[in-house]
Amino acid sequence: MKKHILNISISAAIVGTMMMTGCSSDDTTVDPVAQATCSDGIQNGSETGVDCGGTCTNSCTDQESTNLSGSQEEDRTLDASQTYMLTGTYSIASGATLTIPAGTTIISKSGTDKYIVVKKGATINIEGTASNPVIMTSENNQPGDWGGLVIAGNGITTEGVDAVAEVGGIIYGGDDNTDSSGSISYLVINNAGAQINAEAQYNGLTLYAVGSGTSINNVGILNGTDDGVEFFGGAVNISNLYLENNEDDAIDWTEGWNGTVTNAYVLHTIAGFSTVVEADGVNNNPRIINLTAVSTEGGTALQFKKESGATITGLSLTGYVRSVDMRDNGPLANIQIEGQDADPSDTYTADATVNISSFAWVGSDIEAQTEALPSTVNSDLTLDASKIYRLTGSMSVEAPAKLTIPAGTNIIADADSGVSTDTYIVVKKGAQIDIQGTEEKPVVMSSTNRMPGDWGGLVILGDAETTEGVDAVAEVGGFTYGGTNNADNSGSISYLVINYAGAQINAESQYNGLTLYAVGSGTTIDNVAILNGTDDGVEFFGGTVNATNFYLRNNEDDAVDWTEGWNGTLTNTRVVHTIQGFSTAVEADGLNGNPTLNNFTAISTENGTALQFKKESGATITNLYLEGYATIVDMRDGGALSNVKIDGQDAVADGDYSNGTQVSADTFAWVIE
Repeated sequence: MKKHILNISISAAIVGTMMMTGCSSDDTTVDPVAQATCSDGIQNGSETGVDCGGTCTNSCTDQESTNLSGSQEEDRTLDASQTYMLTGTYSIASGATLTIPAGTTIISKSGTDKYIVVKKGATINIEGTASNPVIMTSENNQPGDWGGLVIAGNGITTEGVDAVAEVGGIIYGGDDNTDSSGSISYLVINNAGAQINAEAQYNGLTLYAVGSGTSINNVGILNGTDDGVEFFGGAVNISNLYLENNEDDAIDWTEGWNGTVTNAYVLHTIAGFSTVVEADGVNNNPRIINLTAVSTEGGTALQFKKESGATITGLSLTGYVRSVDMRDNGPLANIQIEGQDADPSDTYTADATVNISSFAWVGSDIEAQTEALPSTVNSDLTLDASKIYRLTGSMSVEAPAKLTIPAGTNIIADADSGVSTDTYIVVKKGAQIDIQGTEEKPVVMSSTNRMPGDWGGLVILGDAETTEGVDAVAEVGGFTYGGTNNADNSGSISYLVINYAGAQINAESQYNGLTLYAVGSGTTIDNVAILNGTDDGVEFFGGTVNATNFYLRNNEDDAVDWTEGWNGTLTNTRVVHTIQGFSTAVEADGLNGNPTLNNFTAISTENGTALQFKKESGATITNLYLEGYATIVDMRDGGALSNVKIDGQDAVADGDYSNGTQVSADTFAWVIE
């Protein structure tokens, strides 16, 4: 290979002799038969440089700058033993090839002019391996630090021949969709996405009219502030693509790209940034084969603009609010998913078609496999916090089994229609649940659509007393509950978030976020947040269970509800109402088992009723703080106010209960909303 020439700044010109580390040059002609003298400052004998090489032990090599900037005009191979610093735009000129061997690391300075561009007619060969990938990252290790890798080819684009790119005025596009810009294997691109202007940013990997003769496989693109990979026309194919937390779209195409992506895994764990695919422009029917995408933050999975489309097989989506978004009302027939027209009402929740473990070589510290929960648990089962679980129907924990859910576990209920009465978790009488969340890693139960009423929440059935008697039948599922053991133990719950529950059962009843049927005092419940439900946050049907540290926000019927003689204690509760028409903090019904509420705070911005008691129900309440309610104490059926004791006194219907000490919102800083 001929020696490369770089238009970059170096510390000294190479003229006639090689640059040496720790050596001085000499103009003396080398005598090939002379004895090597390894410390005389002269190249002699078998030395290959001044006092190095040959029989000398202090061998030195030809040195070159490890700063990458300017234009590479001829072929160059980097040295994997060196760490390279990208200090400006590094451009591979037409006719030149840049070869990057396995294990090479390139670190970019920050800035919009920091990117690598392979110009039209140039070639890049990235020769990473699973054990030694090529790494391109940034010095500051922050998303948006640099511009990533840009390749311009001679493929076909709707912008025509010699189109001008939005970055750097790069020329791309021609008439050869089989054009080759080289090959990429086992490459990691991190922290790209630098802002070009108010309208444009760089991507991790940008492919301008790159042809199908280019080979791209095993690429990981992480933590970018724009797209992971974007295709501007061309016909290039990519296989084995991992995209994690790219803050615009994971995969984006426009200008008539018609290649194929095979085996892609997309992971979104940053709120507000969750689009798997964005397609724009004319539909040249690119293909996606085996796409698995997981979001813990909702978002849109597949977005198509104008007349764009694709053929997709092997699709698995978990955790997205919207599966298919036809932004400009293009025909759904343009998107074929599993051989059918795309259906925006289908969540496309399915078993993963791509295994995240195949991208272990990327080195991400985020783990997110998906797995469907079983419909029945007959023996002890412990979930794996590294997985995201899909609740695709009801899951019933049968006696005497125990379901253990470790800290940080995420469960997402599949709610195709937005209201699913068949999707809930039930712990039957005699079974147990052990939720082991922590302040740093709560257990989160949410839904695909992230809409109130998506699913039925968590239901626990115990053996404690209820006014309905032994083996009463619940209004949900026909489950039996109730007995004579007020100390019954259904397990423990700690640091749990339940979101978007409250599915409608019938005209008279709905699920709650957390439903406790005759649960006994042996059960431990603390630090629970129940948010955005269409019925009650928590409802007690008899029993003696106690609970501590409850946060209830925007549950559209009652925040706390009890009936059938519940007589446990609820300590440290904060209720927040900000939705008009849904503002009841407490509803109590039936006989008065005289439960206790200690430190109860309820705040409404929408008026509503604070405390409502039906029939003969009542309670003992200490340290009550109410704010913003139109009705303070409502004895709906004319029950005695003396049944309700507030700070040692009979309740006053229109009393001022704004002098108590609030349960601080800071207590619930751990809550993931």
